[in-house]
Amino acid sequence: MKKITLLSILLVFVTVLQAQVKDKSGNSYKTVAIGAQTWITQNLNTSHFRNGDAIPEARTDAEWEKAGAEGKPAWCYYEYNAENGPQFGKLYNWFAVNDSRGLAPVGWHIPTNAEWDLLAKHLGGFAAATRKLKSATGWSNELNGSNESGFSGLPGGMLNGDILFDELGYYGYWWSSTEEDKDVAFNRNLAGDQFAFEKASVFKKNGLSVRCIRN
Repeated sequence: MKKITLLSILLVFVTVLQAQVKDKSGNSYKTVAIGAQTWITQNLNTSHFRNGDAIPEARTDAEWEKAGAEGKPAWCYYEYNAENGPQFGKLYNWFAVNDSRGLAPVGWHIPTNAEWDLLAKHLGGFAAATRKLKSATGWSNELNGSNESGFSGLPGGMLNGDILFDELGYYGYWWSSTEEDKDVAFNRNLAGDQFAFEKASVFKKNGLSVRCIRN
């Protein structure tokens, strides 16, 4: 029988702490436990579905608009500039979020509106959660948060319904997997402390950031 020592326990513990989630494109993500939930602490940056299929990249306004009009999945970088990817990840339309091939890594999924609510509740409610979810650096006009939660929410902006990139440095927008109707789905925003972390809704053709929660 193998002897269990304090050293072996510590090695397992350290290994668990250092374990990272990998997506199908080979990107690694750190994670954090917040209450009973576990989240990745970076915006999703994959260009492949869980089954290995490529997610179409939109490199122009015309390509993005065409995907939305046809209800097909697409992703892009903010302002179609790959230099924005390492910090802010990719922007996805909701058709990529809802695709049956799976946008999140194995064992993870895109949060429902109810799961976003539970996150805010654990952090003291919608208003209190705002500052705790925002990263301590990276926000313009001294709008940095405390990042008390470890969520590290960054202001990645969005690609809006008018095919305009908007609010990089000032707002962070994340999809939920919950739709409101055939054209609109719910999302969450982070901005200045005066805005509570409550549900909002946008057109499914918009481009928003994505975070994943463990199954």
